[in-house]
Order: sequence, then C-alpha cells, then structure tokens
Amino acid sequence: MLIGYLHHRKDPLKIRKLYAYAATSLMEGAELVYFSPKMVDLTNQVINGYMYKNGTWEKVITNLPDVIINAGSPMKLNHRKVVKKLKKQIPFTTHSIGNKLTVYRRLLRDGTFKDNLIPSHLIKNTNDVFTYLDKYGKVIFKPTNGHQGKNIVYLEKVNNEYHVKVHTNMEIFTKAQLTSFIEKSIKQENYLVQPFIKSTTKAGLAFDFRIHTQKDGEGKWVICAIYPRIAKKGSVVANINSGGFTCTLDSFLRTEFEEKVNEVKQKLREFGLSLSKKLDELQISEYGELLDELGVDVGMDENGKIWVFEVNYRPGCPPIFYLELDVVRNAIRYAKYLAQKRRIV
Repeated sequence: MLIGYLHHRKDPLKIRKLYAYAATSLMEGAELVYFSPKMVDLTNQVINGYMYKNGTWEKVITNLPDVIINAGSPMKLNHRKVVKKLKKQIPFTTHSIGNKLTVYRRLLRDGTFKDNLIPSHLIKNTNDVFTYLDKYGKVIFKPTNGHQGKNIVYLEKVNNEYHVKVHTNMEIFTKAQLTSFIEKSIKQENYLVQPFIKSTTKAGLAFDFRIHTQKDGEGKWVICAIYPRIAKKGSVVANINSGGFTCTLDSFLRTEFEEKVNEVKQKLREFGLSLSKKLDELQISEYGELLDELGVDVGMDENGKIWVFEVNYRPGCPPIFYLELDVVRNAIRYAKYLAQKRRIV
C-alpha cells in the first residue's frame, strides 16, 4: 500500500515529523511518498515526489497513492485545482471543521452539547462587546481564526473603567479608549466575544485540558492524550505557545482534585470521545466528509462543569515526547483503514 503525504513545502527535510511517518509506514506494512501539489502529474497519473531510502530522501516517481495524509496548511496549498482533482480520486484523511464560530454554531444547532458551550457572538460593532460586558462583567475578546492563544484579550468592567489584559499586561481604559481598541482590532480580522469562564488551579493560575482524539486502524475514535495546560502567573491564556506550561495528567489531577482523580479523568475521556463522535457525525451529514483527529480544549469551573473553549482539527503532537509515535501510528493505521475501505467499496 502506498500512502501519500501531501504538504505545501517542497523540501521534505523541512518537515520535522516526516521521518516518523515514513518509518512507521514501513513498520505498518506500507510505503510513504512525500509530495507537494506541484509534484503531481495528473496526465500520467504519477507523483514526482520523495521516499525515504538508505538514510535519505530520494526523488522517485510513483503511481498515485491509495490514500493521502493532507498535512499542509490549506491556505498555503497552491494549485488547488490539483488538490480538488486528487480528492475526487483518492481518500484524504483530514478535513477542516471551520473556525471557532463555525464549530460553536454547528454544536449549538445540534443541541447535544449546548450546556457545555460558552455563549459566543461575532462582533459587528463595538456595542456588541459593551452589551456582553454589561451582562457578564468579564469577557474574552478573541479572533475567530486565532491559534496558539494569540490575540486573546480579557476585558473586565470595573465601575466606569475597563480593565484590558493581553497576556500578563494589564491596562485601564476609558470607554472611548476601549471603543478605539475594539474598532482597530475588528478592522483587521473577525473577532468574537464570550463571557469569561473561570477555570483556575488552587494557586489561582488559569488552566484548561487538551483532549487529543484520533481514529485508529478500525476507524474508531480513541484518546491519544489528555494533558493540562497551565497559564503563567497573571495570564488568562493557558496555551503552551503563549507562555503556558504542562505536566502529566495524573500529577495535576492529584494536586487539584485529590480523591476525585479517576472520576475527573473518566469524565474528560468520555467528554472528548463523545464530542469527537458528534462532530464527526455532523461533518458527515453536512459535507459527506470524515474527521480523523481533533484537539478538544476544555475548561473546568469550580463546580466541575466542563466548558468547551475551542476545537482544532490540526492539533499537532502532544508536547510529551513519547506520545509522538502514538499519534503517528494512529494516523498511519487510519490511513490504511481508509484505503482498504475504499478498495472494498
């Protein structure tokens, strides 16, 4: 079986995790060819790509693969006509679930997880933000297409002043200053506003859980990893790329939940799997596409209630080294499952 690894980069050496995919493919009884859209020859139905041989990436010409792991950024994959034609011939493992607001609205319409959704509103003008501030007192202001915790702003109304926090930097604005700040932000990109959910450790640090789910070699959803992400002191952003840190789930739960460790762990596992299955069902019903992997980010308030912060369809490898091969193994096995399923059909 030939597995294709599609990426927007031309050079396979620039993809750090690619070696793991090539090695795991061989261990799972398959071969992997790396290529970008420009390396596809649809006229002759071949790929002018790279395969890992004899300790290096060698140029090769292969048939079109049986399945494609589309790992490159959709925005950077040029020659979209080529990608579109490939999709008609070959199963792709990954499909977009949309941005934060798209996922929120989809789940809200379905209703299954409505009690776990944070009310979210696409900002059309500054009044939208002030309405939420008047109603909730503390809100989060963030871009709909943001990632890695960037540009997340905490806003709090205190009497006639507005406390504005970006990471650990706090400023006090007048209404006019905050109006100007919001107007400038929403001119650059789309933002949403939602009430602030307090999810903090005993020491007062903001935290969330990343529940990393994948499909396995039987096409079933499994938990790849669950780990806490703790914000640095003074920040409301727990994302590791924005200065947060992590630790093992068990040690975190023992510290924060004491005798409820197993209860909380099971609660997170069940929530992550059930939400992944639901989003998969909705993707199939709306677009006829399957999902393969999700990063479900949730907070937990003082009452133990789970709140969905956001869901990512390209979650990346967990920041714990020994889990990287688990992610890759699941990805390769699921790719094989898709290819075999196509052959049977």
